[in-house]
Amino acid sequence: MSSTSSSRRMRAFKRWMKENSIQHTQSLNFTIQKEIDIQKEEYISVYTSSDLHEGDVIATIPKKTCLTVKTSGACQLIQDFCLEGYMALSVAVMFEISMAHKSPWFPYLQMLPPHGNLDVPLLWSLEEIDEMLVGTELYKTIKEDKALVYDDWKACIVPFVESAPVKLNPDDFGLDKYFSAKSLISSRSFQIDDYYGFGLVPLADLFNHKTNAEDVHFTSVSLQSESDTDTSENMENEVDDDLDGDLSIQNGSNIASPKCDDDDTSESSSSTDILEMIMVKDVKAGAEVFNTYGSMGNAALLHRYGFTEPDNPYDIVNIDLELVLEWSSSIFSSRHSRRRLFSWKRLYHSEFPNQDIDYFEVSTNGEPELELLKLIFIISLPEKAYDEFDKSKIATISNKNRIILGEITETNKKLLLTESVQGALLSLADIRDRCYGLRSLEDDVQALKTCPATNKKLYHSLMLRVSERKILEKLRIYASVSGRLLNACNGSTTKKKLTKR
Repeated sequence: MSSTSSSRRMRAFKRWMKENSIQHTQSLNFTIQKEIDIQKEEYISVYTSSDLHEGDVIATIPKKTCLTVKTSGACQLIQDFCLEGYMALSVAVMFEISMAHKSPWFPYLQMLPPHGNLDVPLLWSLEEIDEMLVGTELYKTIKEDKALVYDDWKACIVPFVESAPVKLNPDDFGLDKYFSAKSLISSRSFQIDDYYGFGLVPLADLFNHKTNAEDVHFTSVSLQSESDTDTSENMENEVDDDLDGDLSIQNGSNIASPKCDDDDTSESSSSTDILEMIMVKDVKAGAEVFNTYGSMGNAALLHRYGFTEPDNPYDIVNIDLELVLEWSSSIFSSRHSRRRLFSWKRLYHSEFPNQDIDYFEVSTNGEPELELLKLIFIISLPEKAYDEFDKSKIATISNKNRIILGEITETNKKLLLTESVQGALLSLADIRDRCYGLRSLEDDVQALKTCPATNKKLYHSLMLRVSERKILEKLRIYASVSGRLLNACNGSTTKKKLTKR
């Protein structure tokens, strides 16, 4: 798309915001990135031309200007067909896009990527997923997502279009359009309030994300109650919408009151409410102004928004229960593994009734989840010690060391790092690392260094692979160093006791 066309669309969007009472400080500059990636997509960033200070209100957005199920012209259709949550909002977005210039949001929709957020893996081909995401935390999830989205489209969207009382063009609600709408909602939707639910928020979605370093806070303000509701993080859970009223398709750019009102009381008064964007720290002139989408690791960021961050403090790696059983079966008999797994589950359910667990987290510093250590500890117990544990939940692992697993917590979990547990963690790190294929971590690091940032799919998939594999390296260090320190400490204590005697 030419720079002239981009500038024209930006001017139209600014006029639309003014017409619909979306206000912002004049120091905000909306910059269309000149660097165009291999997908030829444009990216907008928000900079400030003057100093901004903590507490400054830099933008106000009337809630009625947000594209939600409640405000969409398709509200009544969606209600009649009993669609809810993300599926309902997807239909609302597809409907407004299909209306083109007749949609009240047309100038805003023109600012969105026409084919959805192509950086989100949901829109990647299966070949790209197999090539770039294999072994990562996203690999299975994205494949499952694509299958579920297709099933939802076939089971719900197609019948919705066919049964609608007004004529809808099936092409406007096709599978590709549904995937596109889902990607936009994933990367741009905000929770607004209990009445409007969640939806696309013009202007607010232009601010880029920075983990733990946001400059601006997104807040819901009721003009009548003068109470604030924090909505700075994007929607994570589906919301059930209570939709009533008449179908109303509006022409023109000005957005009227909600099109699907339940009554004229508390809900309809929500149309006078606004969203505020408030500075939470000072920002110097010329700097970019960042929002935050929440505290997420790179897998979650890539999954929902299509990007990653270097040195993300919220990165994790999961070790599936299947991999633990694979390790156990390589050393012990199937009967041994089954018995020990049953004992661990019984212990786990005594602490967390009606909860199941099929994977274990390894934190960004390489520290494994307590339950993983407990399971490995139980599997690794010698037969005599296991029999004693099975009866009393107390395990004798040496003449001087008895462990009650129910008393082990995060603060003292290193007590579980016996030599057997250390070896198991090292083996599990190797097994998990093999999921990434034949390339080594060093190969991935080198590939990331030479990969142009404009090749976003490859760059961010490599960033995810490298960040996860570095955590596995830290897990190996944790197993080795922590175990040596604990053994040294135990040895020192024993020596002192012998000297006293």
